[in-house]
Amino acid sequence: MQRIDKLKEYLQAQPNDSFLQHALALEYIKLGDDAAAQPLFENVLAHDPTYIGSYYHLAKLLERTGNKDKAIATYEKGMQHAKAARDMHAYNELQAAWEDLTDY
Repeated sequence: MQRIDKLKEYLQAQPNDSFLQHALALEYIKLGDDAAAQPLFENVLAHDPTYIGSYYHLAKLLERTGNKDKAIATYEKGMQHAKAARDMHAYNELQAAWEDLTDY
């Protein structure tokens, strides 16, 4: 909980910091708290759609919680942003996860 408390403290000073929100969401996932992580990832992507790493983690969370269609859409949107950013590593990771989920 120390990391979570520290990240929350930092977020009070910088509430729109994508890195801090993403990091806090990952900490919640480590605790198995997808319900706390999801809105953080969604907020990151709503305010910073080029924060590509959040697409993968949000889509995986959506898969775990049974939201297959939303997960697929999230992977696809992430692939679009990764391609636009010429981040082929992220694109390939998103595509591989998308293919696993869609049985492509």
